[in-house]
Amino acid sequence: MSVSVLMRPAARRSRQGSGRTRAEGDRSFLAKGVIIALGFTLLATIMFSLAAGASDASVVSVIGALMPGADSANNVLSLRDSIIIYDIRLPRVVLGALIGASLAVSGAVMQGLFRNPLADPGIVGVSAGAGLGAVSVIVLGGTVLAPLVTIFGFYALSIAAFFGALVFTLVLYGVATRRGQTSIATMLLAGIALGAMAGAYIGLLTYLADDRQLRDLTFWTLGSLAGSNWAKIAAAGPFIVAALLVSPFLARSLNGLALGEASASHLGIPVQRFKRIAIIVVAAATGASVAVSGGIGFVGVVVPHLLRLVIGPDHRYLLPAAALLGASLLLLADAVSRTIVAPSELPIGIVTAAVGAPFFLWILLRSRGILDL
Repeated sequence: MSVSVLMRPAARRSRQGSGRTRAEGDRSFLAKGVIIALGFTLLATIMFSLAAGASDASVVSVIGALMPGADSANNVLSLRDSIIIYDIRLPRVVLGALIGASLAVSGAVMQGLFRNPLADPGIVGVSAGAGLGAVSVIVLGGTVLAPLVTIFGFYALSIAAFFGALVFTLVLYGVATRRGQTSIATMLLAGIALGAMAGAYIGLLTYLADDRQLRDLTFWTLGSLAGSNWAKIAAAGPFIVAALLVSPFLARSLNGLALGEASASHLGIPVQRFKRIAIIVVAAATGASVAVSGGIGFVGVVVPHLLRLVIGPDHRYLLPAAALLGASLLLLADAVSRTIVAPSELPIGIVTAAVGAPFFLWILLRSRGILDL
């Protein structure tokens, strides 16, 4: 009898889930549901962002104008609203969604690569490196870097930001990692040092800038989606989209790397090649984003951490969920920045920092056991 009693719980577990066994703690079903919900959330956020602002266009009219069956936007929207929606807000929403997704995915990849939940392009200096490359082109594009601008045209800004982010990521990884182990203290201190170094050079370039360049740099360094247009999307979009398309293929290796580099190698993962690909993905996504939007911080640390609390650390679900949630959160932050001080506009970097900095502090306190929430 004792054997049959012991077998009953196992039998019940084996019948759970419509005849398929699901291991205890498996959150894949929940993760899939969260991804679907985040997809609908992103669609709703896009509609809200298109309708929010000084224009009196409603969400219903915007949806009607964007429907494939609509003969003309003027049948639903006025001429003024059509210009605002299609020429101003739509490029801004597309660019904001791309940047939010890229920053969140970059944060998730970096946290998996460093095996540390505090890794983020903005915190550890990668965004500062991208900013240094972009500012160099803005200020020196007509003199020292004129050949680069001549060769690459409007792609020069994104390319310079990409290489700036790439160099800083390589330096950060080399300094913070020893024998396959990454020190959180070394990583944060190295990030502070790299950010300070980039800030010094950016300050020097700002001093050399003329009045027009100075106005652009002042607003750009705070982070903003103002001035978004289809040309900026064409310049940064290919880098961001390529990084987002490659990132799902990193999921298996990121999961294996969580066990340690030695264990990942035993699982057949080419660790060194994977590291190089992951660093290039982060540099491309971060560099292109910073080039067109400036410094927007904390998206990369807040979004992946929130999702891990809900769906777990499996990167097969974490990366797409981070892309969707990152896009939604940045669009919401942009809507707040456009409306909270209307008709003026608050730099979006201020909004994300106001929310992300306390959350980052909470993560630090929680990781040290001070908070058990």
